[in-house]
Amino acid sequence: MTAKRRSGRRAPAKRPSRARRPAFGLLILLLAAAAAGWLLWSYAGPGPRTPAAITSVELKKGAGVAGIADQLAEAGVIRSKPLFMLAARLGGTTLKAGEYEFASGASMRSVLSDLRAGRVVRHLITVPEGWTSEMAAEAVGRSPVLTGLAVAPPEGSLLPETYEVRRGESRVDVLQRMSKAQDELMAKLWPARQPGLPFQTPQEALTLASIVEKETALPEERPRIAAVYVNRLRAGMRLESDPTTIYGISKGRALGRGITRSELTATTPYNTYRISGLPPTPIANPGRASIEAVLNPPKTDELFFVADGKGGHVFASDFAGHQKNVARWREIERQRQRAAEAAADAQGKGG
Repeated sequence: MTAKRRSGRRAPAKRPSRARRPAFGLLILLLAAAAAGWLLWSYAGPGPRTPAAITSVELKKGAGVAGIADQLAEAGVIRSKPLFMLAARLGGTTLKAGEYEFASGASMRSVLSDLRAGRVVRHLITVPEGWTSEMAAEAVGRSPVLTGLAVAPPEGSLLPETYEVRRGESRVDVLQRMSKAQDELMAKLWPARQPGLPFQTPQEALTLASIVEKETALPEERPRIAAVYVNRLRAGMRLESDPTTIYGISKGRALGRGITRSELTATTPYNTYRISGLPPTPIANPGRASIEAVLNPPKTDELFFVADGKGGHVFASDFAGHQKNVARWREIERQRQRAAEAAADAQGKGG
């Protein structure tokens, strides 16, 4: 018999058993799930704990996502720079520069939410109406986030407002911003003023507005008091304003007492009981309402006002009516004095 030829084909290799395939696939799925879980935990779970309860980070304009990631990682706010950059870019919203505060353990998701929404730290300085420029400069000087010295600008040159300041901003720049706001307001209001007013310049308007500002704390009284002073200037009468006299004594600081007779009769540039017309400068920084009242006062014939004992004033058009109002005010003062003495006496006996 003829021997059978051997085939040139090799025997097929053994295939992995079907029992191993599911186990390998399951392992891949488990690894993928673990990676996804880690990513989710790193993004939405608690962030790194920092030594301080709050970490402040100031992000400069133009830093870019990579630069922001570097800063946050260096400050200990995030764990993974690559994951932060990926999440930031997938979000598709610009991250806003500014100063931020992050709580220890804040999640990366909350950090990115703050950066996208621009939830920056706000540092505010308020200059109330009627403050002197020296008082405003002192408030700017007390801010711990500003730099440099705060030198008081000219009286009446600042607009009383609440201003937002940035960490590292210079105090000079902040005060200049307040002055610019006042300049812009006057540039808007001065051209729309009432014709025939008894002053010629915006500076004189600010001076009169500062007196109105210091004379009343009631917004509804400002136009009426402005009208009284405008009427007195037109009539050539002295203003006879206590706040101007006080400014000549203490530069606007509260005296803590009444004005003495000798102070009322002393001739100083600011004693409007002794000088005619306006004092040489404003006596405070007036707010918008007082400036508007001076530039557009109501038409009245009132020339006098005095305290009414209730926090406001009572007005009169002639001296006789004013004298009656003054007499009522003096009686209120005497009643208060007697009540204070009686209370002190009772307290002394009780002690």
